[in-house]
Amino acid sequence: MIKLIGILIIIVGFVLKLDILAIVVFAGIVTGMVAGIPFNNVVETLGKAFVENRYMSLFIISLPVIGLLERYGLRERAAFIISKIKSATVGKLTSIYLILRTLAAMFSLRLGGHVQFIRPLIFPMAEGAAKNRYGNIEEDDLEAIKGLQAAAENYGNFFGQNCFVAAGGVLLIVGVMKELNYTVEALDVAKASIPIALIIMLVGTIQFLYFDKKFDRKYLLKLNKSKDFFKNDTN
Repeated sequence: MIKLIGILIIIVGFVLKLDILAIVVFAGIVTGMVAGIPFNNVVETLGKAFVENRYMSLFIISLPVIGLLERYGLRERAAFIISKIKSATVGKLTSIYLILRTLAAMFSLRLGGHVQFIRPLIFPMAEGAAKNRYGNIEEDDLEAIKGLQAAAENYGNFFGQNCFVAAGGVLLIVGVMKELNYTVEALDVAKASIPIALIIMLVGTIQFLYFDKKFDRKYLLKLNKSKDFFKNDTN
């Protein structure tokens, strides 16, 4: 039980608001020492883990950049630009993003992400398209639009990534199947994933365009009724 002391150290460090990186490293060293691992081996393990996961630092570095872009008007400009495209709708915009996101995942291109794309760029564009078409949008419908953008990101990433032969999910499937004495090649898994990715692009597009119809029935009907009311009132 004492080997779990590292968890306690991390919790105490977070509560006391100490330096996070220092607390995590200290907890790792203490855990290794308590477990009877030589100090040199503990340091070697920490260094190896850092090198293998060094690309995570790129994601962390991108966060303040995205924050600065948002602060200086990225969301507003995205909404303004899309509002100038009269034919743009929430469903069309979300469908295009789904297709691009899925294709990017199929080729293991890091295009997308809830933090990097959905929040600062895609959702403001969808919101701008909705307001340009319908005027004021109810809060519940704005939340629904947020959900659609998040769904497009999840669909494209989840179903597209396994089409890449060296994706982590593909290698995991191959490893598990081999442990169960089934001969499976990574290329076979990737090929089997392609039809699924194509299907999700079709199904997702149908879902998103359905919301266009739903919003049209709700808001355009109200607009038409208002126009008819003012015409009759004028007459």
